[in-house]
Amino acid sequence: MKKGEGQRSRAKSAKSQRTPGPRPPTFDLITIGRSSIDLYSNDVGAAFPDITSFGAYIGGSPLNIAVGARRLGLRTALLTAVGPDKVGEFILERLRREGVETCYIPQKPGARSSAVVLGIEPPDRFPITFYRDNAADTQLSIDDVLAVPIAAARAVQLSGVALAKEPSRSATFFAAEQAKAAGVTVFLDLDFRADQWHDPRAYGVQVRALLPLVDVAFGTEEEVNAAMLRRPEDVVIRHSQVTAPEIRGDVEANVRALLARGPGALVVKRGARGSDVYLQGGGAVHAPGFAVEVLSVLGAGDAFAAGFIYGRLQGWDWYTSARMGNACGAIVVTRIGCADFTPYLEEALAFVEANGGF
Repeated sequence: MKKGEGQRSRAKSAKSQRTPGPRPPTFDLITIGRSSIDLYSNDVGAAFPDITSFGAYIGGSPLNIAVGARRLGLRTALLTAVGPDKVGEFILERLRREGVETCYIPQKPGARSSAVVLGIEPPDRFPITFYRDNAADTQLSIDDVLAVPIAAARAVQLSGVALAKEPSRSATFFAAEQAKAAGVTVFLDLDFRADQWHDPRAYGVQVRALLPLVDVAFGTEEEVNAAMLRRPEDVVIRHSQVTAPEIRGDVEANVRALLARGPGALVVKRGARGSDVYLQGGGAVHAPGFAVEVLSVLGAGDAFAAGFIYGRLQGWDWYTSARMGNACGAIVVTRIGCADFTPYLEEALAFVEANGGF
């Protein structure tokens, strides 16, 4: 053997036997649930019967969060479902343009891709109609979840609306179980839409059952009350504003009741007043909001979620993450859409800097 060959041979052998290190996650965030084509009035301020045209965008809370997080720089994938129709093609193509992974999105024969129609009457009326009869995303199954590399993600985000019907309800619970077993952070958007439930109290039953598998939940004050609802008459929807109901209840008491179910934190979105992060075991962190002129409130909560999740996955503390969420939400309320109008990272950071900083 020539000089040096034995040394090289031993080095090669040691290299071949070396235990490979952990593989980096395939995705930073996988969101699961509904998707839609959103038709927003181009006639801002017009009463609904007077609308003459609509702009076409993409929407649905998990979709919005996937796009918002992608624009901030996270690697995101969406698990939803579409029908064998042109609306489904529209949704998939727009997602691809945004850089959101769509390869796990199944097409459901016999089902339809969802649609949303919205009027815009600032400052406080945003009538909305959901077209979700036989919605494809309600057909998401456990097998669809198994096709997604949840264990190779850093976080998954689930949605309350997906709990309204089977098989998507079981698929959502199964995804939470898979993520929890793999040590993947589970975020839950409470995402209450009263018209999607046969009884609004059933929403709380399902959410409360899911919470032990959740690390961080977030929602509005109304959604917190909905999760602990006892009387259907405590839900009041005015001017067809399904996404902004009035729900009577004791928010602080309901926060404590939901935290007792197991999540490490519950984030309450309070619009212009900012947001509060309530922590398991007591204590809360308040992050002030930003003063902006509101054009449309639709999509602001999802933009908040994208910013908040981005912050947490960057290792930021609760305050800074919530402040980032507030900034993303504030930017979106000055615009007329959801996913298509969420900010990119540089824009969000510049907005924060120009408005007092973190």
